[in-house]
Amino acid sequence: MNRKVRPADNIYLLLAFGMMALLFYSTSMGYEDQNVQPLLHQWLDGEPLNGLLGRVEFMYAGSEISIAANGYIGFVEFFIRKGAHFVSYFLLGLFWFLGLRNRVSQPWVTVLIAVLLTVGYASFDELRQAFHPNRTALMEDVMLDTAGAVVGIATALFTRAKGRQRKKLRFKS
Repeated sequence: MNRKVRPADNIYLLLAFGMMALLFYSTSMGYEDQNVQPLLHQWLDGEPLNGLLGRVEFMYAGSEISIAANGYIGFVEFFIRKGAHFVSYFLLGLFWFLGLRNRVSQPWVTVLIAVLLTVGYASFDELRQAFHPNRTALMEDVMLDTAGAVVGIATALFTRAKGRQRKKLRFKS
């Protein structure tokens, strides 16, 4: 059953396209244009949390990620960059879902379309980076982007279900 398409649904679709444009612009820049390490050197002078973070060590895309391997600032920057991936695709998945939910009859189809659009764009963006100097295309980034999108869509589903529960409770009182 299709619900009435509201103006907000169109705004969510515009936000999805805007997010894609922002991601396209961002990934068109080389690493040197996005380097936040000089700023981090100013903000994190004295390496706060070094004792706590110094024990964290893992592999990502075949490389060791640790303070020993990347330095304190490089280690922190890694989490900022990957956090940006997650949040960007969280928003993209969320916007696609919210923009499409009243246009598609079955909620599971809306979820599927939103996931496919987001993962498709993440894959395209990583492939494009393979041809850009000073950029690296990583399948791990596509997986991280997918996780962000799924969490964004799940958040929309969860908050929507909670809203319906509250409405039912209000009408029963």
